[in-house]
Amino acid sequence: MACHGAEKWRGRIEDAALLRGDGRFAADARQEGEVTAWFVRSPHAFARIRGIDAQAAQRAPGVLAVLTAADMKAAGVGSIARPVPQQARDGTPLRSPHRPALAGDRVRHVGEPVALVVAATRAAAQDAAELVEVDYEDIAPVVELRDAVAAAAPLVHREAPGNIALAWALGDEPDNLREIDGAMRAAAHVARVSLVNQRIVVASLEPRGATADYDAAGDSYELRCGSQSVMTLREQLVGILGIGRDKLRVVTEDVGGGFGMKSPAYPEYAALLVAAKRLQRPVHWMSTRSEAFLSDQQARDTVTDAELALDGEGRFLALRVKALASMGAYVTSHGAFIATSNFARCLSSVYRIPRIAAEIRCVFTNTVPTGPYRGAGRPEANYALERLVDEAARVTGIDRMELRRRNLITAAEMPYKTPIGVTYDSGDFPAIFAETLRRADVAGFAARRARSQAAGKRRGLGISCFLEHAGGAPMEGAALVFPGDGTIALHLAVGPSGQGHATIFRRLAAERLGIPEAQIVMRTGDTRLGVEGSGTVASRGTMTSGAASVRTVELVIEKGRRMAARLLEAAEADIDYAGGVFRITGTDRYLSLLDVAEKSAALGEPLDSKARTEVPQSFPNGCHICEVEIDPADGTIAIPAYTAVDDCGNALDPVLVEGQIQGGVAQGIGQALCEHAVYDPASGQLLAGSFMDYAMPRAEDVPDVAGTLHPVPCRTNPLGVKGTGEAGTTAALAAVMNAISDAIPGSMLDMPATPEKLWRACRDASRRP
Repeated sequence: MACHGAEKWRGRIEDAALLRGDGRFAADARQEGEVTAWFVRSPHAFARIRGIDAQAAQRAPGVLAVLTAADMKAAGVGSIARPVPQQARDGTPLRSPHRPALAGDRVRHVGEPVALVVAATRAAAQDAAELVEVDYEDIAPVVELRDAVAAAAPLVHREAPGNIALAWALGDEPDNLREIDGAMRAAAHVARVSLVNQRIVVASLEPRGATADYDAAGDSYELRCGSQSVMTLREQLVGILGIGRDKLRVVTEDVGGGFGMKSPAYPEYAALLVAAKRLQRPVHWMSTRSEAFLSDQQARDTVTDAELALDGEGRFLALRVKALASMGAYVTSHGAFIATSNFARCLSSVYRIPRIAAEIRCVFTNTVPTGPYRGAGRPEANYALERLVDEAARVTGIDRMELRRRNLITAAEMPYKTPIGVTYDSGDFPAIFAETLRRADVAGFAARRARSQAAGKRRGLGISCFLEHAGGAPMEGAALVFPGDGTIALHLAVGPSGQGHATIFRRLAAERLGIPEAQIVMRTGDTRLGVEGSGTVASRGTMTSGAASVRTVELVIEKGRRMAARLLEAAEADIDYAGGVFRITGTDRYLSLLDVAEKSAALGEPLDSKARTEVPQSFPNGCHICEVEIDPADGTIAIPAYTAVDDCGNALDPVLVEGQIQGGVAQGIGQALCEHAVYDPASGQLLAGSFMDYAMPRAEDVPDVAGTLHPVPCRTNPLGVKGTGEAGTTAALAAVMNAISDAIPGSMLDMPATPEKLWRACRDASRRP
């Protein structure tokens, strides 16, 4: 990926240990006396459990315990489901049925845990798990999203009539709906699309794993696992277990990919903690890849119908969206929130759309529960809108570039309040749009298409303007601690999973303190640090933890100035701070920051400081253009060019930023072209349950992304930064699929655009007059 500003890059400090194999991932956190767990999982998508016979397993060599739902009940384990509260349009709360740690009466998806076997070794636990006999009575499952809302569909949960977890709406005020209905009737043109955003598997490089321990003396627990927020995970687990916050420590070290999937509590974690208390020994579990396909939260799985009204000049008048979103078998912490709030807040995007209304139904199905995955509602919204705009260009006869240009919100209109109540603080969408067209050489595309045609290929160009909201929960904390060893420890709640946190936050603190970077040590991933925050989700880390770090540095300097004035016997107003030194103005009398810290600690007034800040959301935006080349003979597709211009506000490290964009684009291309979690509609079995069946993008599928940054500083946080971690995925889906539609006129394929689909579409297009 071309990176502008790479000459300023000073390298990442995280990489050396990882390249040497010195990382500490979930499988590396082994403890003395540790035993191993293996889960018995349901082979059925929907069934009653008539009985469980674990006697043979309990007698097997090396087996220490077999736990079932009865053990979870005896331990007081509550529902794993801890969703963000939401309400339907009529005030009905989100329906969140009980999700057990171990299923007792029914199973509702293939892979749901039913029993936990603990043994001295992994092999012994796995062998014994095969001896657990579960008597199942099959129930007809409901798997496909549209089937689940049919009148005669089986109910996944009795307490959710029609399989509806939530019927949610935005912009459904009577006046607004009347205006939209009127606009649709009176419009010169109305464009309509119906789109499927297929279910996908997160497939992080490191599967989930955890080690649970129990301290009888303190009646307390410890859980070591790969997570994206130790604080959030602790909050959920103490509620599930019914214990106090001080009774659970959560520790996360290195994480091999999260993407939202490793944010929440899972059934396995609660069961492991109960087992650790029962056995008074550390209990370790590491998911296999096959287990991950059946137990890690999956994503997307939506059906969206959208219509856009336009006047005779092609100006947008009103947007109406109706969507179905699969929750899977249970509501996860953010599954419904993603499908509703996260999705709907992006619908205005970079365009001036006077009226917007959205209706979303969150639906239960007998499949693995869905949750956050890179973008988390934003790609789904942008995909629907950008494909709709291309359809509007076809309906109106207006060039798709010109149609977008006419409707872009301008920089002069900032701050801009959308009809759905979101206010953009900054952005220059027309300038980014123009720059992207220039960098992608749109003017020269006709010649490139002609060359492809001469070679027997179909070439298409797709454009995707986008805007997303980054930030999520606004509060985040930070602390600076002086341990007395010549270093300063920066404590954060956000934990890294490849983003370069240690590099960027260490540098930020060092620059603000005016000291060498080597003096700063970043610590994270431990609830005992006592730093509050929501963790590494929602593209929020740099905004929120950056702001908290800046404020904490300010507090340290304020404390230090007061203490330096006392130590130097001067007025506080006469103390300057620069370059790590407190100095009496105009003199050679000074004390270093570390000197003041040492003396302050000796006086019982340490400089250690902690801050909490609240930062409003930011609105990363940009424009991506993709070119594809399709071979009609076999449907194979290549991406010879991909151009990305992104506004992430001030870029603290351009290389890290563009790396995030490139990674996001790769995941978007994966969904657009090959990834699909296919279930058998009759049995509920996951047919794409391994990498033999679930296609992942390879290096040859991902082009060299010609990326550049067009920063417009954010006005609502002290660093002027905007999120960037999800931008690439948000833009890529529509960029790729619009390019395919351009290459094969008259096609409106759903993702993934596999070679078979492309071959059939090319064949059908060649038969059209």
